[in-house]
Amino acid sequence: MSDYPTAEKIAKKGAWFGALDHVALDYEGRFLRRKRLVSASGTGFLVDLAEVTNLTGGEAFVLADGRFIEVRPALEPVLVIRGDLARLAWHIGNRHTPCQIEADRLVIRADHVLEGMLKGLGAQVSPGVEPFQPEGGAYGMGRTMGHEHGHSHHNGDEHSHSHGSHHHDHDHV
Repeated sequence: MSDYPTAEKIAKKGAWFGALDHVALDYEGRFLRRKRLVSASGTGFLVDLAEVTNLTGGEAFVLADGRFIEVRPALEPVLVIRGDLARLAWHIGNRHTPCQIEADRLVIRADHVLEGMLKGLGAQVSPGVEPFQPEGGAYGMGRTMGHEHGHSHHNGDEHSHSHGSHHHDHDHV
């Protein structure tokens, strides 16, 4: 047993008010099931959910005593992409890379391999630091496409893209 307060439930965005505090989590950190977290003011607590949950921000962890700790997206290194967005989005999606799609730009997590590819395709790419809020995916769990399809960057040093033996329901052209 832990001496920390426990959160076994998540209150959806708009379904709670009056947070005790907040915790800022990056994109990867917002996929969790069981983890010890520390809020902005230093309150430690244990998240112990029934299954892996994909948080986007605006939700709140519900502590056992009924208090709320708000979830906020953390600032993280990103690449801001401008250019022929439809074409560039296709290339990003073809690599199973989570992507934040906006009217005048695309945003992905910082990755030097993808940065080089996008510049080679004529994109204007600039580094930034901001909350990363990619689109949800079509694979059931939202933004887990990169995890389900074996896409990894091995600390950013190389680009690996393997699909293993599981079902893969689209074509690479």
